[in-house]
Parts: sequence; structure tokens; C-alpha cells
Amino acid sequence: MLCFEVRILILVQSRKIDRSISVSFFNFAKMKNSTINKITAYLEQLVPLASQESYDNCGLLVGDKNTEVTNVLISLDCTEQIVEEAIQKNCQLIISHHPLLFKGIKKLTGGDYVQRTLIKCIQNNIAIYAIHTNLDNYRFGVNYEISNRLNLMNAQIVLPKNQSLSKLVTYVPLSHVDEVTNTLFTAGAGRIGNYEECHFRTVGSGTYKPMEMANPFEGSVDQRSVVEEAKIEFLVENTRMEFIVNQLKLVHPYEEVAYDVVALQNSNAHEGAGMIGELQEPMEEIEFIKNVKEIFQCGVVKYTRLLDKPIRKVAVCGGSGSFLVQQAIAQGADVFVTSDMKYHEFFDADDRILILDIGHYESEQYTKHLIADILKKNFTNFAIHLTERNTNPINYW
Repeated sequence: MLCFEVRILILVQSRKIDRSISVSFFNFAKMKNSTINKITAYLEQLVPLASQESYDNCGLLVGDKNTEVTNVLISLDCTEQIVEEAIQKNCQLIISHHPLLFKGIKKLTGGDYVQRTLIKCIQNNIAIYAIHTNLDNYRFGVNYEISNRLNLMNAQIVLPKNQSLSKLVTYVPLSHVDEVTNTLFTAGAGRIGNYEECHFRTVGSGTYKPMEMANPFEGSVDQRSVVEEAKIEFLVENTRMEFIVNQLKLVHPYEEVAYDVVALQNSNAHEGAGMIGELQEPMEEIEFIKNVKEIFQCGVVKYTRLLDKPIRKVAVCGGSGSFLVQQAIAQGADVFVTSDMKYHEFFDADDRILILDIGHYESEQYTKHLIADILKKNFTNFAIHLTERNTNPINYW
């Protein structure tokens, strides 16, 4: 399998910013057959499992990773009805946003819907894969999808993750600087906000003396060598560091590669919670609420006191987003669209922002389209099905 660079150009029309992202991954699409492992490996390279929150349980939850796949079913939740649909459509893999398993299971007797769903999957050789808060935290994930549905411009992460970046420093002979640099760029090093292929280099002299068992790139055993080298530095997401260091070792000409990984406090503009952007034209509050209700097919929209001012700046968070209210206010949002707000949390609006609770299912229902689009762009050797079942456990009178 050859590793190559694919540049995904996300065209977001004239009212939004173009995004050109370098993604390095295996050429899965050209393979004759796909296995669960090949599919999930691609997803995890794009949206690493390490990006999930500590309480979450993403990844392959049920099934044999070596199973060959001809049909995949994508859903928001995984229930008995979803498994039955997967059986009818001859699917070997269910990819759901919400994990079926959050807590440990001590019995598998069919005592609740989780156990019954697991038993049905095992009996029918159907695997379950969850891509949850890692997709929430992905720059072009759940909240970017919501932002696009609302036609927001200049969408950025509300709460970027801290302590998720490091600086990779290595030393390369001048003859190999371009080769090493280009390889690391392709692997995903050197992204800073809306810029990529960023690095810094300085030239100096390095020394080394090969010992008896060494096989030096240049120089002789037991003799100190002095070589002109470039010190090159890259910003790297921690979730991708292992892969990028492996690529460095593969391309570097030295038998022993000298490198440093330095932890940083910088925030990561490509990873974090929520998004905030601007409407193309301001909207009156009630007009905006009606528009959201229509776009997300809400049975009901709960909202705080109207502030009698136009909506220009919009913050969003799919699923439970009450923890972002203060950040949305601090960044000047006129409205915050989310779900699962508790009674007392609505008071946090404090007449400084309009809060809309549109429902958990409603806010994340388009996530299955997002996952399908990611797969369709890179795989052509299995069928992708969006569930036809509405798994929303909440009904409205």
C-alpha cells in the first residue's frame, strides 16, 4: 500500500472560506476488497481516536476487524431496529455516531436494549464502529456540518483544545532537507490555523563519531565527522505525532535519527468544541428561529428571552453544549444553537445571548451524511447505506 498525498478542496461557496487540507493516508480506494480494518484505519487517520473525550468509547466495539465488507450502514444511534435494517441490507458493518457501549457489561442475557443489540450483532456477524466525540472535535466534523446547514461564513472552533500540540525538531543533512520536509508535510506536519506546510529551518554544524557496529550515511568508524545540517521544526498535532515520526524515520538518511518532541501550550485551531460563524445577512430573532426549526426539522425549539436585536454571529454545538455558553458570549455570538440544556442552564444566557435548544437528535441528524461523504470520497468497493430509521427516542405532541 502506497502512502500518498490527497488534497481535499472543500468548496464552501463565495460566502465561506475555501479550505484545502493535506491528508496523508493509504490508497484504500484502489484496493479490490475492503475489510473493516481498512475502513476504520482510514477514519482513524483522518479523525484519530485519541481526539475523543476521556468519558467516550469510540472505535470498533463489536466484530472481527478482518471481515470483508460489501455493505455499510450509517446511523446516528445503534439499536435493535438499526441492526435489523443492517441484516436486511446485507451489511457487515454499522458505523454509528453514538457508541452503543458506554458502560461495562457484566452479563449478556438480553436484559436491556444494549444487550439485545449486541447479541443480534454477534449472531449475524455484524460489526459496530462508533465515531463520536472525536468527530465532534474534528475541524470539519459535526459542528462544521451544522455550520454549513446554517450557511455560516468564516466558521471557527469555539473552544480549541489545549495541550494537544507539540513541536517536532530534527536534524537533516542539507542534501536531504527537501525530501524530509516534503514527506513530513504530506504526513500532516506543519499546519498552523488556516496555513499548512509551515516550518522553520536553520543551518549549522553537527558532529558524530560512528562506533564499531555503526553503518554511517557518511564518515568512518572511530573518526569524528563534522557535517553541515539543517535544523527543521514543525508544529504537529499530538494525535498524529507517532505516524509523523515513523515517516521521518523512513525517509531520513541517517541510521540513527536525532529528533526532539517538545510539548506546547498553544491552542489547536483544528481540534475542539463547537463552532462560531457569521450569517451572510442579519436576521430577526423569530425569523432565525423559524429557519432553524425548518432546517433541522424540529418538533419544538426551546429558547430564552428574545433580545430584540438582529442575529449576525451564530455559535453552534451538536449534542449537549451547555458547557460552551460562556465561550459563545465571550466571542460575541448573538445566538447559541445546541441541545440538552437543563432548566437552570437557560439562566446563563443572562440577557447577553439567545439560546436555542433544538433537541439532541435534531442537532446531530446530519452527521450520518457527513460520515457517508467522507467514505464515498475514498472508497468505491462497497455500498454505503444511510439508515431509513428515525432513532430519536423523543416524541413531541
